[in-house]
Amino acid sequence: MRYKRRGKSSPKGIIIIGFGLLLLIIILVIMFRSTPESQAKQVVDTFYKYEQKSDFASAWELFHPLMKEKFTRRGYIQDRNHVFMGHFDVSTFEYTIDSPESLKTWKMSREADPLTEVYRIPITQTFKSKFGTFTLSQDVFVTQEEGEWLILWSYE
Repeated sequence: MRYKRRGKSSPKGIIIIGFGLLLLIIILVIMFRSTPESQAKQVVDTFYKYEQKSDFASAWELFHPLMKEKFTRRGYIQDRNHVFMGHFDVSTFEYTIDSPESLKTWKMSREADPLTEVYRIPITQTFKSKFGTFTLSQDVFVTQEEGEWLILWSYE
């Protein structure tokens, strides 16, 4: 005849339950953290981290194909380096990223085809240069192309 034990739970059972709860919490955090908005914001953050390090080639790789039509890789690297490093004598900058705004459709320019499910993300860059401190504000647009979040700028 078997008797059920009453009273305190075994330490092994408490550990298993605790581990299960911890795993559930981790899964929920990952699920809620990985929203389209957070993924779009993350690609913008990655882009500007590359730009801060003057890694313009890696930044260019995060451009949408429409942006890559506007800038060759080599041209983008040369222009960014020339303007910011050459003319403004800036070695790096600080930036802030505001909250993404979901747009149903958006066009990069009047001639471009509309894109769907785009996020508008305002950014602010602060430069310290030989001309003093100045701020550049720009809306960055992010959409998915073949499952990858990519950067666009407006040319309207």
